[in-house]
Amino acid sequence: MSAVLYERSGAVATITLNRPEVRNALNLEMCDGIERAAKQAAADAEVRLVFVRAAGVAFCAGADLKERRTMDAAQTRERRLRAFAAYAALEALPMPAVAVVAGPAVGSGCEIAACCDFIVATPDAWFATPEALRGTVGATQRLARALGLRFAKDMMFTGRRLSAEEALRLGFVSRLVSPAALERELAAIARTVCEAPPQAMRLAKRCLDAGEAAARAAALARELEAIEEQLAAGGGLEKR
Repeated sequence: MSAVLYERSGAVATITLNRPEVRNALNLEMCDGIERAAKQAAADAEVRLVFVRAAGVAFCAGADLKERRTMDAAQTRERRLRAFAAYAALEALPMPAVAVVAGPAVGSGCEIAACCDFIVATPDAWFATPEALRGTVGATQRLARALGLRFAKDMMFTGRRLSAEEALRLGFVSRLVSPAALERELAAIARTVCEAPPQAMRLAKRCLDAGEAAARAAALARELEAIEEQLAAGGGLEKR
């Protein structure tokens, strides 16, 4: 089974994280699969909306620690760069992209969700960015822009979990929907987006994103520098 599934139904493409047996932990194969799927959607003129979903009980439990422990510094660096490429491909989608989050979204899961234009979550969703507590660097930029610097620091430095209700109140999640109503809600979103003029929708997204693009690129460059510094010092493996 592929680590990432891609399906198009009419004008709606769905990218599904598909490693439910390990709670969709992000490994190298999944990084490459996300990037390929996002680029496939971006190149398809028929696609007007992308949903990013996950199989199983977790959206994404973070980086695959078993894979990480087998890697040397060069492999770890390459794996992180591939993750950055996957996130960038999602952010570069020209049409609206919606993350559908059920269960935990940890570390890389937060990153994937935050790359989308907005998040629809179920009440069992929660978000966490424990990278610093595990001895790594990551998720330092997107969550801070969405939540504010101080709350993002609380999550990063203490491992605080953000519940679905808190995420809704703070604006990280746009809609909180019961599991029973989820498919109806997604169908309504798809109907509204797909019935709108596609060029206007893409131009609106481009304009909304333009103001943050330069700042986002500069901030992510700082995160890459921090990762390089950590690897040079012999870090890069999660510590318990």
